[in-house]
Amino acid sequence: MNRSVFSRWSQVVLPLSAMALLACAATSDPGAETGGRSAGGNTGLGGSGNAGAPSGGAIATGGNATAGYNSLGGSNALGGSNSFGGSNSFGGSNSVGGSNSNGGSNPSGGSANGGSNAVGGSNASGGSNPSGGSGTAGSGHGGEPSGGDGGSGGGNPTGRWVPAKNTTFYWDLTNTPPKNDKDVGAYDIDGWGNDAAEVSALHQLGKKVVCYMDAGTYEPGRPDSSSIPAALKGKGVSGWPGEYWLDVRPSGPNYAALQAIMLARFKECQKKGFDAVEPDNLDSYQNKPGFTTTAADQLAYNEWIATTVHGLGLAVFQKNDLDQVDALEPYFDGILDEECNKYSECDTLAPYTAAGKPVWDAEYKEDGESTGSFCSADVKSGIVGALFALDLDGSLFEPCTNDVGLIH
Repeated sequence: MNRSVFSRWSQVVLPLSAMALLACAATSDPGAETGGRSAGGNTGLGGSGNAGAPSGGAIATGGNATAGYNSLGGSNALGGSNSFGGSNSFGGSNSVGGSNSNGGSNPSGGSANGGSNAVGGSNASGGSNPSGGSGTAGSGHGGEPSGGDGGSGGGNPTGRWVPAKNTTFYWDLTNTPPKNDKDVGAYDIDGWGNDAAEVSALHQLGKKVVCYMDAGTYEPGRPDSSSIPAALKGKGVSGWPGEYWLDVRPSGPNYAALQAIMLARFKECQKKGFDAVEPDNLDSYQNKPGFTTTAADQLAYNEWIATTVHGLGLAVFQKNDLDQVDALEPYFDGILDEECNKYSECDTLAPYTAAGKPVWDAEYKEDGESTGSFCSADVKSGIVGALFALDLDGSLFEPCTNDVGLIH
């Protein structure tokens, strides 16, 4: 969702057995939603907590290869033991992609704080840490290397895009396709409405392409909307009839179904050739979702998203949940924030600039902003900013001086 309004910007609920395989294979101001609306949804800002293990299988690189997840009782499926001494303890089962309880395995032999990875339960590239961290898969909350996979401190053995700190961007969530004439290094566009041909066209112009996907709310009219179980839907999203918050609690009864749906969405981005994902509405607990969602629930879900997207070979940008930016930065490759100047929250984004990762700031003319009021501050802080129309419909794009040029 965008600020001021929301800008949100295969897909089937699989039978339980299939979802089990998928799970194994595979702030701003609280309650303030703002921003421009896209052809199918909205974008948002928000927060998350500090615990919970993103669910999925046990961590690869010496773990169980094809079925490395705990099967009801903590035993390793197919009888395969985890290598390097990283045993699964305390019967922590991954039930259809659920989180490990007291026991996500760590290929390095250490405990992973319950952090197992989804998308096949494997840590991309065997848990290596391209950003120069320790690379002990399973460390941190979600099983991904603490220090962040895909940062700017080292090589990138996965081959996925590692965006530079000064990556320039353009954001259009309404037009499908948008006009491809902006002098920037990356386009952030709607993942459902734009096809592989549009992504390819932008690639031919030397641009990277980010796939907008709603990951926190139900939107009517999306290709997979009918597949979302009613039990996953909570209270309506304020200001947007027909949209509902989703139950993102890892302990929720339908979490495995949610994971299967989101994995299918991220695979849609992968199939079309996108370079990265912008998962929106990652701030359920800061709103009124209709569930007892906590900050810790949100953190676990957001980390699972980052790990899952990385497992597909794509970069991922944080959206919302600025209250937990310190915990989330190691998992994400950059952040897209709305109106950090208007809401005096630009300093909150410092963990990303300090890590050498891009910070994108979208300010809105309809909220009284102008490039003269925020660009100098953005440039000084190392933030790449631009002025947009609230609807993110391509009708206005006034970039700051550091949001110009084919940089990515």
